[in-house]
Amino acid sequence: MPTLFTDSRSGGVKKSSGVNVLPIVSETWAQIRDDKNTEVDYLIASFDGSSKTDITVVASGSGGVEACAAALLDDKPCYGGVRLRRNGRFVTFVYVPYGCPPLQRGRGKNTCELLH
Repeated sequence: MPTLFTDSRSGGVKKSSGVNVLPIVSETWAQIRDDKNTEVDYLIASFDGSSKTDITVVASGSGGVEACAAALLDDKPCYGGVRLRRNGRFVTFVYVPYGCPPLQRGRGKNTCELLH
């Protein structure tokens, strides 16, 4: 019986995670990375409503790390980024709250690389 190799280095077929990052996430991240923009310095993305596949922006704005931390969701995994005021560097993060259901918790940890 043949084995399905999913590692692209072994010549197998690489499977998709099935997660769809909506274009608004990339657009908002581009605003944060723009040196001329002073209106938006953080982004929080998470699953859209009850969707298990679509990731969209759930919060964005200015206020730095403090405002970003205050806007995190309590029931879903969140992905995001912040432009630091002091040195202009960017920090990306994954936040998986304790009250998050186990399946979403696992999916959240495995989806973080899609936002880079």
